[in-house]
Amino acid sequence: MGVALNIAATLLALAPLLARAELWGYVDGAGVAHVASTQVDARYRRLLGDPATQRVPGKSDTAGGLLTWLEFAPEVRSLQPVLREAAATHGIDIELLKALITVESGFNARAVSPRGAVGLMQLMPATADATTEQLLDPRTNVLAGARLMAGLMRRHDGIDVALAAWNAGEGTVRQHGGKMPPIPETRSHVHQVLELYWALLQARPPAPASRLRIQPNLSETAR
Repeated sequence: MGVALNIAATLLALAPLLARAELWGYVDGAGVAHVASTQVDARYRRLLGDPATQRVPGKSDTAGGLLTWLEFAPEVRSLQPVLREAAATHGIDIELLKALITVESGFNARAVSPRGAVGLMQLMPATADATTEQLLDPRTNVLAGARLMAGLMRRHDGIDVALAAWNAGEGTVRQHGGKMPPIPETRSHVHQVLELYWALLQARPPAPASRLRIQPNLSETAR
């Protein structure tokens, strides 16, 4: 993959950033996932993170209901072919795309923010070089978002900084020396995406075996 990263090493290096992070959420009656970095109201349950301990998220935490929802929700399952296409085309983990979409829109393809961000990955039409109507199409939105995220990962040192640029803009990141800007909203966004990304990576099924190799019997080879 063109922007492939050593994911385990990268997220382990971000342990100090992640160890203090939490992820709260719930799925509403319409099947839309809502996530936040704090318990906004009584509907929210802690999905990831434990402020009483300092550990790498995903090693012993579980996302419980949210991961189950991401596996079985019809709107997520129907998007799987598009997610696979975007991941393969732009060299980006499908788990990262899922985490971004969950945090940005809760897989609501028709979402439009007050600022004008559109669709699953909440893209600004000018940034994505597309119209609002085009970005309401799930395939167009996800492919455009994957292309933009892959570009950020190529240009920035670390997935956390790339996600900060996604949220706050590359200009803001440059103003802070190419580092994570001290903006609470941006830091919260990065925490949420990385927490869920790590949990999804931990839940990834092992790759199927492609070859069978039988080791010789040592007692036989010694003769």
